[in-house]
Amino acid sequence: MEFLTILTESQGMYREKGSKFIAFACPVRTEVEVKEKIDFLRKKYFDARHYCYAYRLGADGKQYRTSDDGEPANTAGKPILGQLTSSGVTNVLVVVVRYFGGILLGTGGLMQAYRQAAADALAHAVIVNDAITETYRLTFDYQDMNRVLKVVKDMKLEYYNLNGEINCSMNVKVRIDHVSQMKKQLNLIKSLKINEI
Repeated sequence: MEFLTILTESQGMYREKGSKFIAFACPVRTEVEVKEKIDFLRKKYFDARHYCYAYRLGADGKQYRTSDDGEPANTAGKPILGQLTSSGVTNVLVVVVRYFGGILLGTGGLMQAYRQAAADALAHAVIVNDAITETYRLTFDYQDMNRVLKVVKDMKLEYYNLNGEINCSMNVKVRIDHVSQMKKQLNLIKSLKINEI
């Protein structure tokens, strides 16, 4: 199963009546990463007034949260989430850092500002296809190393922690829609054992 996400962090900006809205779109996979990124931006832009955000997690984007961080209810987090949803990306956090310019914008003005800042950050992002993967530990005899590596390379699997001793092992990352194909090919190798991590 594939989904859209962003490749790297991107930035956007919106100005209205002296207020400055700096938006950051960040790839994230967990709520821990979300918290770390928000904490980092709070420290870096310590003199800002608000740090409003929205994020979507998971291939279906159904895990989400918003924060107005002191702005009137639904004037910041909801418009930011709307931009994430309309762009179709998930595993993405958008934080908009606001510097207050001294003039109140009203609820409509705030919603427009946060929406535009988030849209600008996402417009500067590189949107890519990603896939849901599972990780497996392969263990096998040394004499089967070349056969295992051939399957791994033919299927273009990402592998790491290769141990080439007498009892060999490696970890492989596999798209969930390719797991059965991988197992079918690797099960032809007698010494091989496959365990999901």
